[in-house]
Amino acid sequence: MERLEQGLRDIGIPLRESKLPLKASAPQKWRQYLLGVWCRQQGLPAVAALYQSKLLIARQLLQGWVTGHPELQLPVTFDNGYTQPAFCRFIDQELHRAYVGTLAPTDQVVLKDATLTLEAFATRLKGEHQAALAQEKPPVFSQLSIPYKGERETYYSYCATHSIHNFGKQRLVINFRTADLSDSPQFYTSHCLQWQADGITRIRRHRWPVEVYHEEGKEEGLDQYQVRDFQAISRHISLVAVTYSLLRAAPHDAALLQTLQRELELALEGSAPFWHRTTQAQSVWALACFINAGLAQGKSLREGMAPIPAAVCC
Repeated sequence: MERLEQGLRDIGIPLRESKLPLKASAPQKWRQYLLGVWCRQQGLPAVAALYQSKLLIARQLLQGWVTGHPELQLPVTFDNGYTQPAFCRFIDQELHRAYVGTLAPTDQVVLKDATLTLEAFATRLKGEHQAALAQEKPPVFSQLSIPYKGERETYYSYCATHSIHNFGKQRLVINFRTADLSDSPQFYTSHCLQWQADGITRIRRHRWPVEVYHEEGKEEGLDQYQVRDFQAISRHISLVAVTYSLLRAAPHDAALLQTLQRELELALEGSAPFWHRTTQAQSVWALACFINAGLAQGKSLREGMAPIPAAVCC
């Protein structure tokens, strides 16, 4: 943040003196203030060059992909953090690609009679849906089924074209997973106004493995780096990715599966972190067996453990 602050000052962007005490008293608020100043002025090339936000990095990555694969007209899908008006316009107007974004419950839909948050709009639609069912009329939320990884998933979906605040006219999809609409809805958006709920949901569903990787990757240390050099960060991420890939492959290793099942007597199903804990438990078990074998041969604990440090340090 020091480089960003100095860069803004060098360019001549004024900073409020009343905010300076935040540097010492509330560093996080100071950071948010500086990023807010940067965000409002990022239209200036000199300001944009001072800081690489995740949205700018995403632009560069997408531009590189499109340039390298012009023949692939694949849609882009992303979570709420990237569903920002400028980013969506970039994909549509500059990359000329279709997208499916994710809206937050607090985003607003502009109706003829009111402007509502999506959360309030979903609540209104639920009431209309229940009234329609009671009167044996067509439901507001229709059941749909999409294929995903060899299985089929069921959703109860509303799909229509609406004006979304700051985004303009968009295709809006509201999905529930339960028939009684008692769970929390998901809100998806696309500029492809002719698309239907099943296609939009299917495209957005393919984002989920990325979410799982981020969550489970953190269990393997993805966010626990203390390096600043870009090459070092890349190596750290690569090592975590290799570890994660091995853990994901472990459930398909028949020999390993049989060994773990025999030694640990566990139901071997679960996520990558589960397999990490399982393999750690198996290592502890193997160590205990090694120590027990040494003691059975009349060796002291020190004598039995002596080869281990030497092997680890080699």
